[in-house]
Amino acid sequence: MVVASPSPIRTEKIRDIELPIIDLLAERSQVSKLLVKACEEFGFFKLINHGIPDDTIKKMEEESFEFFAKPALEKQQAGPADPYGYGSKNIGFNGDRGEVEYLLLRTDTLSISHKSKTISNDPNKFSFAVIGYIESIRNLACEILDLMAEGLWVPNTSVFSRLIRDVDSDSLLRLNHYPPFNPKNDGDRLATSFHHQIGFGEHTDPQILTILRSNGIEGLQISLEEGVWVPVSPHPTAAFCVNVGDLLQAMTNGRFLSVRHRAVVNSCKSRMSMAYFGAPSPRARISCLPNLVATQKPPLYRSFTWAEFKKATYSQQLKESRLNLFKMINDDQNGE
Repeated sequence: MVVASPSPIRTEKIRDIELPIIDLLAERSQVSKLLVKACEEFGFFKLINHGIPDDTIKKMEEESFEFFAKPALEKQQAGPADPYGYGSKNIGFNGDRGEVEYLLLRTDTLSISHKSKTISNDPNKFSFAVIGYIESIRNLACEILDLMAEGLWVPNTSVFSRLIRDVDSDSLLRLNHYPPFNPKNDGDRLATSFHHQIGFGEHTDPQILTILRSNGIEGLQISLEEGVWVPVSPHPTAAFCVNVGDLLQAMTNGRFLSVRHRAVVNSCKSRMSMAYFGAPSPRARISCLPNLVATQKPPLYRSFTWAEFKKATYSQQLKESRLNLFKMINDDQNGE
């Protein structure tokens, strides 16, 4: 979700930092501590021994590759993205562009079954793969969130996961395909001389938590400080990359970091990623957890619903910081 720049900025720096790798089969209390530490320091981590069957992942990947391999006219039958469905180049409604084509799906069964008719030549096969993957990934997201709550010593350890389990959850599955970048003019050759072309511009994820799986091709980069980008190398085993969303930063009173990230395009190989965005019901109210508020650490953000926050998300170019609109200081300045 976001703003693609036509060419990289010359002042950018690339820094190699290895993200934490967390083994979900390790001792539970230790996993909780490591998750909290990773979310405080990086906002991102890699997860191994996650428990999702290889076959579930393989079926989802096969269906994704099969869709993106179709001729353009066939793929367009699943679009235009409204925001759900197939889209290419144009990202969102505010002029954002990228070197990407994508398929955005709601995670409820009825929506998937309906949309599958325009996506696949075998809708039942596609639906079965997507529904199975989403069920597994949702359970994993809830397990991660419960472990985070334990690590934060939250009395109700399901305080995060219940939002995703809500029957009206607004969670999404986004399939992104980045074809190899082929220079076509001098400007493009200049861009590739800086080693990358932006496929999906810098942004933070507005939801609670994102769980990403890619096909092993490099492309994801995160920014822990202005103008510095850290490439996230693919893990050699069946790992997922997990990151904090804006809502989780708000609920933890800024303790967890929703970090800017982007995708760059490989000049030789195509990259495909599958991102699950865990989100609450539109009516869910997001507030800082009481045990994370103290006299010396008052709430950073005012209470808001996911519907309010989502509206703000779609009203801006997504490189903008939406959380800034909900800072408590804004209320004080407006005399509210």
